[in-house]
Amino acid sequence: MPELYLIRHAQASFGAANYDVLSDLGHDQSLELGKALAIQGVEPDTLFIGAQRRHRETLEGILKGMGRDPAEATIHPGLNEFDFKSLLDAHYANRPAPDNMHSERKSHFRTLRDTVLAWQRDEIENPPETWGEFSNRVEAARQAITASKGQTIIAVSSGGAIGQMIAACLRAPSDQQIKLQLQMKNCAVNRFVFSERSFYLHGFNETPHITAANSDPLLTYS
Repeated sequence: MPELYLIRHAQASFGAANYDVLSDLGHDQSLELGKALAIQGVEPDTLFIGAQRRHRETLEGILKGMGRDPAEATIHPGLNEFDFKSLLDAHYANRPAPDNMHSERKSHFRTLRDTVLAWQRDEIENPPETWGEFSNRVEAARQAITASKGQTIIAVSSGGAIGQMIAACLRAPSDQQIKLQLQMKNCAVNRFVFSERSFYLHGFNETPHITAANSDPLLTYS
């Protein structure tokens, strides 16, 4: 059966003016993941990414680590992350926001969890996109990937979109999406096998490039 390696991007630049850029550590993570995938014998014939810079930079590092030349990937907006900054701002548009929700990790992710749950219940006015629009575009990306005729596919995305694709695959309640998202490590690999009629989760949140010797600093979540 064809296999999809759905990979979360490497560490981006949390708290910086432009989050959508890999940190120096993020470049190291993607390179090391590529090396680990090559050792496993992974030889992708099809590549997908979202339209965000961190997706492209992560794929470039993976391919470099695999010893492969740079290659064009199909860009699908369904693999993009939801606009979490605008979503948080919309949730707190008419009331005081928690301190440091955009700049301090603990505050950000605690607030993001509660905000996503409210978003799923359609309780946020004027969100950047509705929950239905988000989940539909993630499903459109999944359909495009499985229709590509690739046998070994690497796709680079973000934690929110990956969490939703897994939750939908498992037919889990929508509130499980954010629980899956908040567990997702940088450069984590999620594997699926599929056919024309079926789509199965085959591996979750795997980090073949991380060992006890290098988990500090390679193991990160944001």
